[in-house]
Amino acid sequence: MVAQVKICGLSQPEHVAAAVDAGARYVGFVFFPKSPRAVSAERARSLGQAVPPGVAQVGLFVNPDDAQLQDTLEIVPLDLIQLHGSESPERVAEIKARTGLPVMKAVGISDAADLPALTDYGLVADMLLVDAKAPRDAVLPGGNGLAFDWRLLVGRTWLRPWLLAGGLTPDNVAEAIRLTGARGVDVSSGVESAPGVKDGTLIRNFIKAAG
Repeated sequence: MVAQVKICGLSQPEHVAAAVDAGARYVGFVFFPKSPRAVSAERARSLGQAVPPGVAQVGLFVNPDDAQLQDTLEIVPLDLIQLHGSESPERVAEIKARTGLPVMKAVGISDAADLPALTDYGLVADMLLVDAKAPRDAVLPGGNGLAFDWRLLVGRTWLRPWLLAGGLTPDNVAEAIRLTGARGVDVSSGVESAPGVKDGTLIRNFIKAAG
């Protein structure tokens, strides 16, 4: 089965075009100031004008307050909110109700003890992002290029659709899909030539490999 692909952390029009043209199902814009991939709402709106219907525009937030969400959504017509911080299930449900948009919650995994959180968040989120848990001293909650033991996911199911993330590249994404059965994958640093600098060739190769 061809996996749906999300290219996250886009900041340049040529890379949005590369993702769309290659068949990405989701394009992600980062609204976390500490990230090298962060964009302003105005920039995201401009980039999104080239995104056709059928490709979802995703906004990545880290522990956003209501004001940040409102201010961003007044400018950017997002289709999906991605929460990549320490938001509780209650906060996920609150954001979903307040914004009226579907929410995808990222859950960091390092070992089997982290898996029950996917069940908890599956009760309130519309989608799940199964990512590698960031190191304790990491500045970024994701986009660190780290993988986890994909064998932890073999044979498991959750209440919601999910995307696999964490250390994926054009070279390993096919194996990750084969091993986990993921129907969707998310990549950011794995299609970059430097932190925050996307590479059009890597984007195209990644999407091709995921198919």
